[in-house]
Amino acid sequence: MQRGAFLFPLLSATVALGIVASEALTAPPPEDKRVHVSYWEKWTGFEFEAMKKVVDTFNREQDRIQVDLLSVSNISDKTLLAISGGVPPDLAGLEDSTITQFADEHALMPLDDLARKAGISRDQYVPAYYDQGVVRGKLYALPSTPATTALHYNRELFRKAGLDPGKPPQTTEELLKAADRITRKDKNGKLLVSGFLPTEPGWWNWSWGTLFGGRLWDGKGKITINEPDSVRGFAWAQEFAKRYGPGAIATQKGGLGNFDSPQNGFMTQQIAMEVQGVWMYNFITSYAPKLDWTVAPIPYPADRPDLARFTVVGVDEMSIPRGSKHSEEAFEFLKFVQSQRGMEMLCLGQKKPSSLRKVSPEFIAQHPNPHIRLFMDLAYSKNAHGVPMVGIWTQYVDEINAAFDSLMIMQKTPQQAMDDLAARMQPKLDVYTKRLRLRGET
Repeated sequence: MQRGAFLFPLLSATVALGIVASEALTAPPPEDKRVHVSYWEKWTGFEFEAMKKVVDTFNREQDRIQVDLLSVSNISDKTLLAISGGVPPDLAGLEDSTITQFADEHALMPLDDLARKAGISRDQYVPAYYDQGVVRGKLYALPSTPATTALHYNRELFRKAGLDPGKPPQTTEELLKAADRITRKDKNGKLLVSGFLPTEPGWWNWSWGTLFGGRLWDGKGKITINEPDSVRGFAWAQEFAKRYGPGAIATQKGGLGNFDSPQNGFMTQQIAMEVQGVWMYNFITSYAPKLDWTVAPIPYPADRPDLARFTVVGVDEMSIPRGSKHSEEAFEFLKFVQSQRGMEMLCLGQKKPSSLRKVSPEFIAQHPNPHIRLFMDLAYSKNAHGVPMVGIWTQYVDEINAAFDSLMIMQKTPQQAMDDLAARMQPKLDVYTKRLRLRGET
């Protein structure tokens, strides 16, 4: 027997035993007549506490359903294992990048009928957020907290370089020039301050081609990351390695602290400009409250003004796993989260935008992030892009990151790297789409 063939059922059994033990420990007393809904969520810290407030409010205001919230690490793997073991949670908080894979594995309940009965429809949501839960026309997830990205930049470093901090770069060409002005090295070529590095934070390496109008796939069955627009975007990213040196960039990156720490390169003023999400405010106020910073839309190619206001969309999703014992009750809570009151309570607690089109004046007035309107507006941009809804995304993004690394150490040209990547991924996508086609699901 292969190791993997033995390991998966063993892990499934282990997870199942853990869940059974947990349920035994938290079993309601005999007189408790409420239906208990198990809800797994990936969050910790203040993000978890924000959802706990929503859960507590729901539990307090009715006496039929009790939602039992549990913070779970590695939630995607554990949820799949629990489903396979026949003991899934009733509700799972997943990332948008996993929804297509889960749907294709028949691991999630379609929510269309439940949503229709509850009066929930796409027109109530910011489209870019809602659509991340839809796979081939079926609804498998509803959004909890969303996010968009923007260019965060250090006004103090702009001033030191003789740049106007009130005039951020509008185009990718202007960004490169500003980065050159700000970047400083010592006499040995060591980077002391980088104006901008496409490797920071390294979470959206896939997006540089998209920023220039490229596509990761055609939405049907073809990998398209090696098309001209996409290659141009990766060539722009590689230009930073050419100018500052791959070794110098790697050395500086290796010396930066963890993202969630006071040693974060943006907070220590070693990185002047960085693409980051709406959540960055939370960390700056915690670790570098005196930092002089602001945000602006991500620059676009000068010859492509149609690509202005590019942003990466990310959505925390809520889904009902296949095999849920209390799916209707789970959806009752999900419906509460999707209400304006529940959504704003959660998103204000996590200091993020709302997923809903309709936002109360109080939400804006009480929101601590001074740039929240920009992040909200960017979600409506025609150039708002989430991760592609393709079931092999986890494999694809790993390959993109490897190809991107080869660019940044000058091992390959952008065209070579993207051609090689497409050649590796196309057979995998072919196998995947063939399997879906045989099941009649394409």
